Amino acid sequence: MKTGIIIVFHNYENEIDIDFFKSYCRELKHIEFCLVNNDSKDDTYLILKDLKEHFKNVSVVNIKRFKSDISAVKCGARYMFNAFKLKHLGYVNANSLNTRHHGLNTVMVMINEYQDEIIRYDKKILRDQNKKQTLFQKLFSVVDYLKKIELEKQVDNLHYQSKF
Repeated sequence: MKTGIIIVFHNYENEIDIDFFKSYCRELKHIEFCLVNNDSKDDTYLILKDLKEHFKNVSVVNIKRFKSDISAVKCGARYMFNAFKLKHLGYVNANSLNTRHHGLNTVMVMINEYQDEIIRYDKKILRDQNKKQTLFQKLFSVVDYLKKIELEKQVDNLHYQSKF
């Protein structure tokens, strides 16, 4: 089962580590990426198009007039749902990450490390809500999920350590 990840960029050209991104796209073959360019005035769109040329699991959506982060994510979600009919669809706003350059790289590493846990966590959330959701209600923040998964792992480790 594929998972979709939408990553929104705005004037991010200098922070995109192209070689790093390419290496992780190779490793994350069962994740479908949608890179959304939110009206960047620099060469962000050209870099995203170049990434798309190298990988089958990368799509690019170009927004020509700046939109809010939520609207940009929704544009990516509409594209992903229409193109791939994915059940699990997360998003990352690259510009909101704490340390821009290392922030996106760290998120990519964690997506690779926790991809199965992300899907399990999303299934649990959807099951617990116990109601049919619209496309936009199904969207989840990848960063929020990763934080929760990390916290749960830390708590589990504390419980394990306290037994000894």
